[in-house]
Amino acid sequence: MAAAAKSVYVGMSGGVDSSVAAMLLQRQGYQVTGVYMKNWTKDLPGMICPWAEDLADAKRVAVSLGVELKVYDFERQYRQLVVDYMIREYQAGRTPNPDIVCNQEVKFKLFLEAALRDGAELIATGHYARVSGRR
Repeated sequence: MAAAAKSVYVGMSGGVDSSVAAMLLQRQGYQVTGVYMKNWTKDLPGMICPWAEDLADAKRVAVSLGVELKVYDFERQYRQLVVDYMIREYQAGRTPNPDIVCNQEVKFKLFLEAALRDGAELIATGHYARVSGRR
């Protein structure tokens, strides 16, 4: 009997990079589950937040690949960890880099923890990284 495929939860934004990552992992034999991270849904003056369209795109990709798509709601944590940080830095006269904080705290921490609780063995995203060594 063949060993069961490893379960990988893929952070799917609806964009090309994460969609291709999910497809490639599926082709390599992984049991793929898509996860859309709902981090922000608020419109700002002059800017409409495209979260609903992004989620619809992620759903279309998941259907196309025949994989389940879950939605993890991190909006409260994103506001606390990323938005509040950005505002504090601007108020202090510094130029923040919210993408780094989002990656560290949301995409590679909260997502990992939630996915592992949900049954994932691995996570993946469309981000590029070079990993050396093991923990």
